[in-house]
Amino acid sequence: MGVACQPEIVPEPYVPTGAHDAYRHALVESGLRETALGRDWEKVGDAALRSPVNIDAPFRETVYVDSTRAFAASYRFAVVRGQRTEIQLSLEPTSDWRIYLDLFREPDEPAEPPVHVASGGEGDLRLAFEPREDGRYLLRLHSELLRGGSCTLEIRNVASLDFPVAGHDTSSIGSTFGAEREAGRREHHGVDIFARRHTDVLATSNARVRRVDEWKLGGNIIWLEDPERGLRIYFAHLQTQDVEEGVWVNAGDRIGTVGNSGNARTTPPHLHFGVYVRGEGPIDPFPFLQQPTRKPRDIRVKLDPLGGWLRTKQDKVALRPQPGGEPTLGEIEKHTALYVAGGSSRSYRVVLPNGLIGYVAESETEPLSKSVDTLSVVETAPVLDRPASDGAVMERIDAGATLDVLARYASYVWVDSDLPRPAWIQTSSP
Repeated sequence: MGVACQPEIVPEPYVPTGAHDAYRHALVESGLRETALGRDWEKVGDAALRSPVNIDAPFRETVYVDSTRAFAASYRFAVVRGQRTEIQLSLEPTSDWRIYLDLFREPDEPAEPPVHVASGGEGDLRLAFEPREDGRYLLRLHSELLRGGSCTLEIRNVASLDFPVAGHDTSSIGSTFGAEREAGRREHHGVDIFARRHTDVLATSNARVRRVDEWKLGGNIIWLEDPERGLRIYFAHLQTQDVEEGVWVNAGDRIGTVGNSGNARTTPPHLHFGVYVRGEGPIDPFPFLQQPTRKPRDIRVKLDPLGGWLRTKQDKVALRPQPGGEPTLGEIEKHTALYVAGGSSRSYRVVLPNGLIGYVAESETEPLSKSVDTLSVVETAPVLDRPASDGAVMERIDAGATLDVLARYASYVWVDSDLPRPAWIQTSSP
């Protein structure tokens, strides 16, 4: 009797969800994931999502990435529905290393993990998205191992739709969404954009002309359907309708002209512009049209300290959750050591020895080039690599030595030494 052949067991091919996931898989396959460096890479990526810095768009920051250790950082920012967020990275040097971009939506419940939204592809330095609802988002930067340099991050929120009236912007809007109509019997389900009669009315996105019609309230009307965003876009009170039903139009194409047809005959010429979502009805079009009024602030801090240490130079320096924000993270004592992770506008993003991250003004910091005090060693003291009881002992200082103090943190002082790392000595019980 012949032996029946058993089908071979073949594992499903691995399909990465993005460049970051592909890199993680490569670390696993190579065996690096279980090394100390690989575990550090995973750890800092998770930690970054738990301790983001808060920013307001538009935002620009230059960050230092140390090639000798794993790097990740994350930023929390708000986006309103109708806006498009554009994220851009530039690297120096420009080749031979990667930073992976991952976007997450912050959950409604703090105990829940962030929800992954999108990832950049291999080598991508750009990422853009449009939220389906107002929310807060986390952007994580996660560098590959053993590569480094400096990178500049820029985040902008811009209008997701082109403006519908040629030569105009939101300053021409004279009646907003939700305004009362007919003595409060109904609400205004759009915005009114005032312009001269016969001004071109333009398609706000790539869309299909769903309807060209005339009716009592809206007069000459056009409906466009934007399948990418799931929107129906309404144009009313037109003077002329210059497209046919069923055709495809591109953003910026002329579809009609401004007038005051329908129930607008007693008002100056204007376009009534509305945005509708299936299952929701009308929503406020203003965020879809609003362009930012300012550019990201220039980076004015000196970038030489990035990747190194500074100290506070005065009493009670404010630690802020975002550049120029309120000092809600508390105050830092004079001569506290600060690791400089990034620079934005006139502030440094710093990491305190205990891992707390925040921003301090450049004007409130100074280099460690001169000592601030001296320490007389009474009895043999261990020199630690960090200001913590579990810090590694790098050497021991004999009693009677006098050392220059460069910075402080809690009950520790950073002393001047020939060691390649910061040298900390505990001066009193915490």
